Order: sequence, then structure tokens, then C-alpha cells
Amino acid sequence: MSVTRSRAWIAPWLFVSPGLVLLIVFSFVPIVTAVVLSFQQVAVFGQGTWVGGGNYAQMVGDPLFWTSIGNTAVFTVGTVPTSMAIGLLLAVLLNRAMPGRPLIRALFFLPMVAAGVVVAVIMAWIFNGDYGVVDNLLAALGLPRVPWLTSPDVAMLTFVLAVVWTRIGFCMVIYLGALQAVPPELVEAMTVDGAGRWTRFRRLIWPLLRPTTFVLLVVNVVFSLQVFDIVYVLTGGGPGFATTVLIQYIFRTAFTNGEMGYASAIGVVFALILLGFTALQWRANRRAEEVA
Repeated sequence: MSVTRSRAWIAPWLFVSPGLVLLIVFSFVPIVTAVVLSFQQVAVFGQGTWVGGGNYAQMVGDPLFWTSIGNTAVFTVGTVPTSMAIGLLLAVLLNRAMPGRPLIRALFFLPMVAAGVVVAVIMAWIFNGDYGVVDNLLAALGLPRVPWLTSPDVAMLTFVLAVVWTRIGFCMVIYLGALQAVPPELVEAMTVDGAGRWTRFRRLIWPLLRPTTFVLLVVNVVFSLQVFDIVYVLTGGGPGFATTVLIQYIFRTAFTNGEMGYASAIGVVFALILLGFTALQWRANRRAEEVA
């Protein structure tokens, strides 16, 4: 009997162990290592010197760190609501019978499955100041060319547009799944009662979409905070530091400046920001559900 029980206890761990090992090796160990390095002054290769909270004190007085924080906030505010709003609009429009609907859905979702480097190269070609499609179109209309990638005032807008283009297909698909789960009998009942499309959406569909919207909000914010490949290829964080977001500043600090300890400290703060945002959003969602 005891042998049978021990086998029953061991069997689940045997199935879980491959994924658990990968999680420990590629998640927990790097996190612990980064925390330890954040209290040291260490180059890419070499022994570290314990500095305590010196890296965190340096962070407070580092203007480039705060610039990257500001750029990250601007980029997140620019991409998350825009991509979610456009994705919701497309989902509502495509949640009905129309010719070529599967093809249209696939075309909007295609940028999401493309590699970030590919997206960045395409957008760099489109917004190139010398031969880009957008500037050539502006010139054909008699309008002045815009330095999309070389102006500190416009580069962030270009970066936001590139990421929104990749994100709207994802939001559209998630919202489509939620819309198709709305009970049709409820929609028919409101239609019989004389409710118009806007009233049906505001009073029935939107409340049912709130859990989906919460999940999309958290996922999109995390995506925006972790964007690296597109900005690295598209602008390289420039011109100057106009498009340097936090995760790229971590990369630059670690592998360009060779300050692994300081970069690890920034990474720890970055992880805490992610955890804090997720906790706040989860708590706000719980309160909204309790009130409802």
C-alpha cells in the first residue's frame, strides 16, 4: 500500500519536472543572480566588488535613467490605449458576415506573427527620409517631408506607430473571441426592446468585455515595457536618447558601457515596476467586479 502511495506521489512530479527544471534554470536562477549583481560593481567579465546600495543611489541621480523612464511611460501611453481601441473597433466591424472576412482578419493579424526585426526593417523603409513611401507621398501632395526617424520630436511617434501596427491584430483577435462568446439571445432581446447598436454595446456588450479588456490591458502594458527589438533596429534609441526606453537602457548599460552591476539594479527596479502595475490592475479589477 505504501509503495502504491509513493508511486502516486512521485508520478505527478515526474511529469512536472522538465518544465520545473527549465523554470528554475531560465527564470529563478537569472532573477537571483541579477539581484545579487545589483549590489556589486562588476564588468561584463570579471570579479564583482560589493558596493551595497551604491548602484541604486547612482540610479536616483542618473538623468538618463529618468529619461528612459519618461520615454517608456510616453511609449506605453501611446501604444496601449491606441492598439486596444483600434483592435476593439476592428473586432466589432469584423464580427459580422461580410465577403473576405477570414482574409481581412488574417491581414490585420499578420504583423503580430512577424518577427520584430522584420517589422522594424519594414517600418524603417516606409518612414525613410530619402526614399520612404510616406515622405514620397507627402512630396507628391506638395507637403514638406517629415524627418520621421531623425527628429527627436517625431521619432517617438514613429516608434509608437510601428508597435501599434503590430499590436492591433492581437487585440482584434482577443476581442473577437470575447464578442463571439456574448449570448446572442441577450442581443436579440435588447433589439426587440428597441435598443440601438450603441445602446446594446454600452449596456450589454461592453460590461461583458471588461474581463477581456483587463487582461488585454495588463498584457499590452507588459508587452510595451518589454519592447526591445523594434526600437533597437528602427532608431537604436535615438536620435540622442529620444526613443531610449528602459529595457534598451538596461542593454546599453550592460553591454555597451560594461556596467553589469548597475544594469542589474535597473533590471530589478524594472521587474518591481511590472509587479507593482500588475498588482494594482488586479486589485482594481477585483474591486470593479465586487461593485458590479
